[in-house]
Amino acid sequence: MHRFASLLTGRGAKLVLLALALAFPLFAKSEYQVYVMASAFIWAIAVYGLNIITGYCGQLNLAHGGFFAIGAYTLAILTADHGWNFWPAFVAAALVSAAVGALVGIVSLRLKEHFFAIFTLCVGFIIYLLIDKWEELTHGAIGIRGIAAPDGFGLVDFSQTVPFYYLALLFLILAIWFAGRLASSLLGRTFMAIRNGDALAQSLGIDLMRNKLLAFVLSTTYAGVAGGLYASMIRFIGPEEANPNHTFDMITYLLVGGFGTLFGPLVGTVGVVWITQSLQFLEDYRMIIFGPLIVVLVIFMPRGVIGTFLGWKLRKDTAAARANDPRATTKVTPGSEVNNNA
Repeated sequence: MHRFASLLTGRGAKLVLLALALAFPLFAKSEYQVYVMASAFIWAIAVYGLNIITGYCGQLNLAHGGFFAIGAYTLAILTADHGWNFWPAFVAAALVSAAVGALVGIVSLRLKEHFFAIFTLCVGFIIYLLIDKWEELTHGAIGIRGIAAPDGFGLVDFSQTVPFYYLALLFLILAIWFAGRLASSLLGRTFMAIRNGDALAQSLGIDLMRNKLLAFVLSTTYAGVAGGLYASMIRFIGPEEANPNHTFDMITYLLVGGFGTLFGPLVGTVGVVWITQSLQFLEDYRMIIFGPLIVVLVIFMPRGVIGTFLGWKLRKDTAAARANDPRATTKVTPGSEVNNNA
């Protein structure tokens, strides 16, 4: 069992997950299932961004769904209304989301804890209202149609479901790679020091405002990238894409997977998306089942699926070390396993 756990948290886990992702379209029962998985990958990219500001830095951003919508609308407006090629518009979507994130962060990050969360919630509603009411720019409730798909090459046509699936997978891999490098870097450790307490971080000489702002901008860049991919996949967007409920969906994904873990955003997003899809036959009653499942998970796995597993593995490793060396004094501290990015 212990060898199995080591496999799940090492390079073997990454290779297995990659192999499963690459082979999924070959074994999917329908093209719709491939579409759903591609959608889950895109949402997972946005959740990785939320994990940077919330899981690593400890700042609960309730406007994250709004920045996702900014990325989606930036790409939609530039391609459908102004005839831009997809790739320049895609870069612009990430940059606009990052720029707006910087402006919001400069103001909001001066607030702490629940005041910051409430302020960003208001920002999310403002973004939603602007998209809904600014008809000259966003087309209001009518939405935007004819959004460009990514330009293909040779026989590859990204307007088709399977090629787009692999494109979404590529960007997800890049998102996970960057998140892993960030978590193991000095900057990532700085974010985690801020999460553990502003006073402690300041005592270490950390510039709180600069590092919080950097984490915020990185997270909104992730959201913009995900939004641009989402708009190009569905080819039509409306104000509902900016609904603040999307932020709470992403928080649910992160809560299920595990805050501050490397694979938590992926496991939580893919798992919840497929559970909700499997319960669609219940229509409006599916939340009666899904809601209690989430409550049970939070009660018995408060650190999420991945966080709980890493905590169990750390305790096993500590027990094994003590068995081999009775003089060992290694202790498991709350949250120490969260920083294990395996």
